[in-house]
Amino acid sequence: MKETGTDGFELQDIKQEHISKEKLDKIKAQEGSYEAIFNKRAIKFREQGWNKKLLTDDQLGELILTEYTFLRRPIYMIKEKAFIGNSKKNVSEIKAALSE
Repeated sequence: MKETGTDGFELQDIKQEHISKEKLDKIKAQEGSYEAIFNKRAIKFREQGWNKKLLTDDQLGELILTEYTFLRRPIYMIKEKAFIGNSKKNVSEIKAALSE
């Protein structure tokens, strides 16, 4: 389900509508790897023992597509650029991108 959020943002509830392969690949192309956008802190990652296996980047991408908790979030897409996470540095970069 997509909704229009405040200030013209479009919100996507990835619990209800998983990220598409196309969107994921677009973010991967920008970030350089699926590993860069993979949430290794996800409880299911440890529960299923994935943290003890040597996974390829493509395997990480497939896991993200099958389980939304493996995707680092939030992700903000601003002017075709992805901003991932809510660290202070990232929030500052988001504000700068919005003011351009």
